[in-house]
Amino acid sequence: MKTSTRAEYGLRALIDLAAHYGEGPVRSRVIAERQGLPEPYLNQLMTMLRRAGLVTSKRGPTGGHLLSRPPAEISLKEAFEVLEGSTAPWWCAEVEDPDCEFASDCGLRPVWKAIGVAADGVLNRLTLADMRPTRSAPAARQRVPSPRRQKAQGNV
Repeated sequence: MKTSTRAEYGLRALIDLAAHYGEGPVRSRVIAERQGLPEPYLNQLMTMLRRAGLVTSKRGPTGGHLLSRPPAEISLKEAFEVLEGSTAPWWCAEVEDPDCEFASDCGLRPVWKAIGVAADGVLNRLTLADMRPTRSAPAARQRVPSPRRQKAQGNV
């Protein structure tokens, strides 16, 4: 299953907030630096997460972002659905009655559905609390392009 940078970056931001849960609001700039994310894009993601009720934000000099609930109460599935949508690897597995001429005799559709069910099971079972780092992360990380991006840029 491939995911977009939106899901990857959004989940990394949520995991960062989970790692610092109870310490007060965390500024976007700090999350961006710690996670090696572009801050303008992170701000867009935080808006999505706030509108979905996963994050609250506080303005002002002591402002920043907070998880709206304890990390153990936010499943990766809930966060993934906000950021990415369905976990189904193909569109026909997302609907009961796909508008496809091959649907009634398709050998792949059951496979796509099973993959989606398996992904949902993993994402439902794990919470942000499960993703908390076990050791301290460096204060700032170098931004490393994903293998997918390196391949697209011809760097692999």
